[in-house]
This record gives sequence, C-alpha cells and structure tokens, in this order.
Amino acid sequence: MVTIKLNYQAVIKDLNEAKAALQHVKLATPSSGELGKNKLDYTSYFLEREARIHQLINEYVSIVEKNLEDTKVNVRSLKEQDEAITRN
Repeated sequence: MVTIKLNYQAVIKDLNEAKAALQHVKLATPSSGELGKNKLDYTSYFLEREARIHQLINEYVSIVEKNLEDTKVNVRSLKEQDEAITRN
C-alpha cells in the first residue's frame, strides 16, 4: 500500500506565498493623455488593446485567487479527513 503524506503547513505556506505574489501582478493602464493629442487610428487601437489586456489580467488574478482559496479549502478537508482516519 502506498502512503501519501500531507505536509499541511508547507502546502498552506506555499499557497499564502502564491497569494502574496499575486498581489504584485498589476498593469497600469495608459491614459489617452499620455499619448498627447494624437488622433491616429493606431492610438485608438492601442488604447483599446491595452484596456482589453488590463481586463484580462484582472480576470486572471480573480480566477487565480479563487483557485487558491478552493485549494486551501480542499487541503483543510484532506487534513480533517486524515485526522479523522487516524483517530479511528
């Protein structure tokens, strides 16, 4: 029989580090004022593209945060199950 050991503290530590690192994932959106008075098609395209990228990054961060929280819940559940098995 194979034994799988859950090192709860190490897993939670790694999840907390991942969550802390995720807080540094930021991208400043350029404002149209930074481009001056340019009215080129490219500047409009650039601003739209940058807005989409910013939105995607925000969605990505939200999804990863949710995954980290779900993983923590699952790890806690595994720990509780393991403790319940060892008590019986």
